[in-house]
Amino acid sequence: MNDQTHATPAVGTWTPDGETLPPPNEEAVIGAICTVYDPEIPVNIYELGLIYAIEITDAAAVSIEMTLTAPGCPSAQELPEAVHNAIMALPGVSACDVQVVWDPAWDPSRMTEDARLSLNMF
Repeated sequence: MNDQTHATPAVGTWTPDGETLPPPNEEAVIGAICTVYDPEIPVNIYELGLIYAIEITDAAAVSIEMTLTAPGCPSAQELPEAVHNAIMALPGVSACDVQVVWDPAWDPSRMTEDARLSLNMF
């Protein structure tokens, strides 16, 4: 009998074919986040400056710290979930944790120049 052991890979996640995918890079995570829009504002949440921190571990787990434009935001439940789902759809992601933080408070200065132009806030 042949005794084979299968080591768990140090990085990435397994595919159904048994290969290991590398963890996503920050550019891929930002690209996924850029697909998420606040339903009331025609600019993605990354350009709005709602993403405060992105961390990707060697085990392909992604942690996000984000905020909302206001504590009473009507999309407070759906935006973090949409970010989570967008990141989990990336190849190689093993887990995703999205935390909503309020410090520092969001203000329009966090928006990119493109976002300000889109919203006529220049």
